[in-house]
Amino acid sequence: MDTETYLIIILVFMIVMAIAAIHARDLLSSVIAQGAIGYGLVLCFLLLKAPDLAIVQIVAETITIIIMVAVLHDSTRFETRFPICRRDIVNYSAAFVLAGVLLYYFVHAIAVLNPFGEHTLRMSEAYVYQAIEATGATNFVKGVLWDFRALDTMGEAAVLFTTAIGVLAILRLKGKKQSNQ
Repeated sequence: MDTETYLIIILVFMIVMAIAAIHARDLLSSVIAQGAIGYGLVLCFLLLKAPDLAIVQIVAETITIIIMVAVLHDSTRFETRFPICRRDIVNYSAAFVLAGVLLYYFVHAIAVLNPFGEHTLRMSEAYVYQAIEATGATNFVKGVLWDFRALDTMGEAAVLFTTAIGVLAILRLKGKKQSNQ
């Protein structure tokens, strides 16, 4: 399959997870679906050969999920039941299938990237050889960041902003449920 087909499959998966997050019965299911959306975005960034955005997204997504699960675990303690019921088996099976699907696509997304240590001078050659003349900046780094990489930096900032808003929205829902009781 080509990159476009993988992207379409992942985007459909992300849409399904977004619908699942909206219609989830409990907050933990919503957090898990939201995490699947974030890791799907990581796969999209890798397939589009933007590993810097993928790194930012995976770090933000992992930290967000850890914080939200910790908050939910602290606020919703319950006794575990034994023996394991049929619903638990279905949930665990779905989690393993989801993990397997994500692992499969991670492997294929990473295969699209260049081998480690091999440089692709597609854009960086223009940065190195034309940055001072093209930007008129006295500082090479500032010229590259503000004139060549501004949209990329804005994309990274948008990922971090969206992550913060998502955490606040879920924590706010938790606070509203507590105040209604």
